[in-house]
Amino acid sequence: MDRPTDRPADRPDRSMDLGAELSEFLRSRRARLKPEDVGLPDFGRHRRVPGLRREELAQLAGVSVAYYTRLEQGNGRNVSMEVLDSIARALRLTDSERAHLTHLAKPTAKKKQHRAAITRPQLVRPGLQHLLDSMDSVPAVLVGRRLDILAWNRMARALLGDFTTMAPEERNMARLVFLGPNARDLYLEWEAKATEVVSVLRLYAGCYPDDPALLALVGELSVRSEEFRSLWAAHTVADKGHGTKRLRHPLVGEMTLAYESLKVAGADPDLVLVTYQAEPGTASADALRLLAQWGVEEPVR
Repeated sequence: MDRPTDRPADRPDRSMDLGAELSEFLRSRRARLKPEDVGLPDFGRHRRVPGLRREELAQLAGVSVAYYTRLEQGNGRNVSMEVLDSIARALRLTDSERAHLTHLAKPTAKKKQHRAAITRPQLVRPGLQHLLDSMDSVPAVLVGRRLDILAWNRMARALLGDFTTMAPEERNMARLVFLGPNARDLYLEWEAKATEVVSVLRLYAGCYPDDPALLALVGELSVRSEEFRSLWAAHTVADKGHGTKRLRHPLVGEMTLAYESLKVAGADPDLVLVTYQAEPGTASADALRLLAQWGVEEPVR
């Protein structure tokens, strides 16, 4: 198999290069800002690069050009939270992007404990599975690290796919979106779903740069999907959240469903419960009820 071209895939047995990640993230965020976005005059014909110049960003953040240049070159040693906050404000970062910037510039020092935690298998306690099963009219999945799908209920199988027929390593939202045979038919706004998936993986990568399974996942997707490579290089960052999804199901047709992502309390901070619901009285609600009646047989656990 060819080696993937993106950095995480080029370093399969090592940590991500946080200095390079910091540099590329800051460059990408600076490039998306125009002078008029931050109240500066635009002398466009003299600009050789898109977005703000380093000098302009440094001025907005209240730091020296030399200091900001060192940071953008990947040297985040000894940077203070006050400076990071100033740069985040100047770059108009979202909350998720601010957290990502902090993770890249000030990574955790407890590497041995950290690595032990991320290599430990995630277990779903029986109470959580009982909760999923009790939601007999609401599709729900339990998502773990790297967007692994760890548990689901009958309605989720009917809506998103029969996870019981998949190998454990295939039960991953990123793999399903980029490599699954039915993803582009299921998600009517596939590009938005793909961007969302990559953005969440990017945030996770900043939190856990030494996760070997994440590096392997990014490497595999980089090799097998040109779209993934392009989106990964864009350095978009976002946390799991809420919103709506437009789906086209082969049995009940098109549906617009609201989704919610809820952090699960407990020792594992990376478990998220994702639910899908239709607005009452809509055609989507009728379609979801019809899907519940047809459904799928529940396997013996």
